Amino acid sequence: MDEVLLIKLRESGAVNKYISHIEGVKIGNKVIVEAERGIDYGVVINKLAPGNINPKLKLTKKAIRKASPEDLARIENNKNKSRRAFRICERKIKEYKLDMKLIQAEYSFDGSKILFYFVSEKRVDFRELVKELAKIFKVRIEMRQVGVRDETRIFGGIGLCGRELCCASFLKRFNAVSIKMAKEQKLMPLPAKISGICGRLLCCLSYEYKTYQAINRTLPKEGQVINTSKGKAKVIEVNTLKQEVKAETDDKKIIKLNYQNGVIQR
Repeated sequence: MDEVLLIKLRESGAVNKYISHIEGVKIGNKVIVEAERGIDYGVVINKLAPGNINPKLKLTKKAIRKASPEDLARIENNKNKSRRAFRICERKIKEYKLDMKLIQAEYSFDGSKILFYFVSEKRVDFRELVKELAKIFKVRIEMRQVGVRDETRIFGGIGLCGRELCCASFLKRFNAVSIKMAKEQKLMPLPAKISGICGRLLCCLSYEYKTYQAINRTLPKEGQVINTSKGKAKVIEVNTLKQEVKAETDDKKIIKLNYQNGVIQR
């Protein structure tokens, strides 16, 4: 029976859904998949239950088989060649005095292409560099300019939560994240607390943002005066997840109020 696998292409590629009929495949397995040109390899990062798949989504990419010992040997050989390609490209960048920082080199599975990933604050004319690299390696050369988030995704690491970075493990794309999301969740606007390794706002700030928004609409704001069974009281603290409010009455007593769907529970 077909299933859908979430697969990260190579070490630095994109995360996509693939149809699979491979028996016994597990998370962490290397598998051979259909690519734009020929075949490539990837790592299974999740197996999706049918209920988590949009029925309108038409999947065309397929996972073909588990990586065989021969496939794994080729992958390892490609990694060794990629390290050499990286050193040569880095040297050529200096020779051409190009304003770019090389961060990764990757051979395609069949060895017909090398992808070079780099970061730069501006557009770079690398046409002459590509011509020379093509002469050296006798394969197709592709240069990909990426941002600081992509750089972090490629290198990976551990986040503030103690888990592997979302971008390096399962995120398919980078969604917009704003300081408003942190404020909605009442997080301290300190860069060290709400920024990731990349220096940008944490991707996870967007995960529960809509939930916080929906709940906060049903709760009073801090400083607001509300009617309670103890009379009027001023809200001094709001706990969104618990839907709990602390308020101070006119006689300076602190009371706790539990809300549900915007209504105080007695």
